[in-house]
Amino acid sequence: MSYFLYHSIGTFPGKEAAVNRAVAEFTRHWCAQDDGQWPDAMARRATFITAWQRLIGAPDSTLTLAESVTGALYSLMRGLPERRLAGGVVLVAQDCFPSLHFLLAELARRIGFTLRTVAPTGGRAYVTDDDFIAEWGPEVRLALITWVTSTASHRADLDRLLDHGRRMGSLVGVDITQGVGIRPYSAHADFTVGSSLKWLCGVSGAGVLQVMPDLLADCAPEFRGWFSQANPFSWDLDAFAFAPDARRFDNGTPNILPAIASQPGLDHVLHTGLAGLEAQNRQLTGLLRDGAADLGLSLASPAEADRRGGSLMLHIKGNAVALVDELRRRGIHTDARGAILRLSPGSVTTPDHCAELLAALKSLLD
Repeated sequence: MSYFLYHSIGTFPGKEAAVNRAVAEFTRHWCAQDDGQWPDAMARRATFITAWQRLIGAPDSTLTLAESVTGALYSLMRGLPERRLAGGVVLVAQDCFPSLHFLLAELARRIGFTLRTVAPTGGRAYVTDDDFIAEWGPEVRLALITWVTSTASHRADLDRLLDHGRRMGSLVGVDITQGVGIRPYSAHADFTVGSSLKWLCGVSGAGVLQVMPDLLADCAPEFRGWFSQANPFSWDLDAFAFAPDARRFDNGTPNILPAIASQPGLDHVLHTGLAGLEAQNRQLTGLLRDGAADLGLSLASPAEADRRGGSLMLHIKGNAVALVDELRRRGIHTDARGAILRLSPGSVTTPDHCAELLAALKSLLD
């Protein structure tokens, strides 16, 4: 069995047992006939949030959870004063995660900003930093950067883009979903959205929203509830007051289970160390890149390792879906988007697995 799907769902040795233990421990407390259920559940949620803050170097109390990356972006966008966006431009790349573009297109209509979508140039499968900056002038009120793309694994130069954003006076957000857990990320943008799936080996439902203190203080989220308050048990209907920190982006009763089931994956990354995971991944993607060149396959990803995330994407001639199906029958798990084969080796992938995949591609594509 060879696994190349970390761009979709990550895994690690012993994951099933670790997740079972985490959920069973939660269940033991939740099903007890006492009054300790919520204190235990909220302590586990807090542990998860603290671990995420540690992973991305975020200031304390600036990160909270969301059901999805799309939900996190919605909470942020509808928490900003509309004057910060109305009449201006929001900038996004065409190779962003489509769900975010669907959301932004509707918010543009409701809030009254222009959504500017940057297309790739030069026949590339990804939007370069130069492409993005060429469309980024002082009229841009907010730019959403995809740190690592899901269809080419192009990795943006965040230092360069953040510096440009400051000079343009724009708010800058970063979607780190496809890079966090396999490449180092440090929270310096105005806001960050991400997921515990992919390289963090978690489950769906454990998205995150991180907002820097200066911006956070200016936000009054539309999607709010009793957990948006400093004291959720303040039930005076005429005295609602936002929490002073990222908790203001919470709303109703929180969903605890996704964080609990995702904690083992986050622990794996933190305990193993990002440096070791990245080094292994670079070795494996290097093997795949060289093997693809030997087979005459062209890269959809940048050729330079320092411009890629943890995945390698290949252009495939012919029926990519049929190719993925045949690889699966051989115990090799990949996927495709259109005519692009997506390969993401992680901690359970070995050089032998890469050799097996390349041999299968040779036999199937000859």
